[in-house]
Amino acid sequence: MSAPLSADDRHRRADTKTDARFPTGTAGPTNVRARLVGDRTGPLADLLVVLVKTLAAVRRGLATARRSASAIVTPLGWTVLLIVPVGLVGGYVLGWVELLAIAVAALAMMLFAAVFLVGRSAAEITVDLPHDRVAVGQSAMGEVRVANPTRRRLLGVRVELPVAEGLLEVQLPGIRPGDTVTESFPVPTDRRGVMRIGPARTVRGDAVGLVRRVVEWTTPREVVVHPATIGIPSTSTGFVRDLEGSPTRDLAPDDLSFHAIRDYVPGDERRHIHWRSTAKTGAYMVRQFEQSRRSHLVVALSLARADFAADDEFELAVSVVGSLGGRAIGDGRDLTVVVGERTPDFARRKTLAVLTLDTVTRTRLLDGLAVVERADSALTIADVARVTGGQVTGVSVAFLVVGSTTTLSALRSAALHLPLGVEVVAIVCDPDGAPGVRRLADLTVLTIGYLDDLRQSLARAAAS
Repeated sequence: MSAPLSADDRHRRADTKTDARFPTGTAGPTNVRARLVGDRTGPLADLLVVLVKTLAAVRRGLATARRSASAIVTPLGWTVLLIVPVGLVGGYVLGWVELLAIAVAALAMMLFAAVFLVGRSAAEITVDLPHDRVAVGQSAMGEVRVANPTRRRLLGVRVELPVAEGLLEVQLPGIRPGDTVTESFPVPTDRRGVMRIGPARTVRGDAVGLVRRVVEWTTPREVVVHPATIGIPSTSTGFVRDLEGSPTRDLAPDDLSFHAIRDYVPGDERRHIHWRSTAKTGAYMVRQFEQSRRSHLVVALSLARADFAADDEFELAVSVVGSLGGRAIGDGRDLTVVVGERTPDFARRKTLAVLTLDTVTRTRLLDGLAVVERADSALTIADVARVTGGQVTGVSVAFLVVGSTTTLSALRSAALHLPLGVEVVAIVCDPDGAPGVRRLADLTVLTIGYLDDLRQSLARAAAS
């Protein structure tokens, strides 16, 4: 392990940024363009990028057209439609009566199936979701209600309700006049994210399955699945300097924590003159204070795929950010939560920017964390710290949340990009590693394997 850096060494390294042991994380982009042409420029490279973008656009257009065409005619229906011209032409040219009979039968089937598309169902369909937000693993149920407001019996009602990646199908043989049928369904909460529910739709079609008519009855609903979080003690002890906490070592002419008496110099305010000491010494003496700063926490989460070995490490990291942010919001502290932006697929240069999540309330923070995802082209933790250090002012404590593949040199490089005097705490999420606390100059490294380890690791770091 490298020897701890002194404050002078830290600033010298931060200014020059030439030490090979501390990568700055400002290498070129890792987006689609970089994988195609690397760092090459010129007409050929641009032409290759244009061709790839064109093929992607054509592929998206074909997929949209296929979905639109399949909305009414099923794949079996398209097959039957293809048989009609082939059978008519082939039977006429070759003189095969059998082919003509098959073509006529296929045409009759399509015409008969088209009859089922006429008309509109009189059912009323509603979807009820008791909760719009749930935590990972929390049980959540929804209900779909089908009502018959008419005076006649509804026959053969088929309801489809997309639920996240699945599809709920309700086949009702009949609904009497004035009756309502309710069907419950579970909302998947095994993974954080935004689960799209609906729209509820009725499906009409023929018995063979050649055509179908879909009528949407509701608008899509969303259920936000928040990451798992735990309650942790107040972040005041050990890390955060506040009015009610420990003062800093910076001296100030006016504050709450008295430090010493010094000689008066022109410009000092007269109200700070200590008259008793002045009477004893015969010269003006003024009070001097230790500066107290209101705590401003920064929690930085890396979204770079290279900073995490697996998805479970990243999910643990998101839960750590939610737990730290929720505690800070509950304490009423100034909080900034940032994640690295990703570089667009065909950008020539890396996008050096961070996305600041909403921290007005705990719910808004968890809403933002529910949708963050890893990306190959996202900024590494060193770049996230570099951008954050230049944009966020008045920081007292910075938490850097990463995975097991982030090296110690990368963490020290990230710490160097933050202003002097900031307490930097790196939290390494490694389910296969042993929990531990390491102190390296102005950097504290906490390794946790489970979310519950966060509470004990913070307490141990504060005690040290």
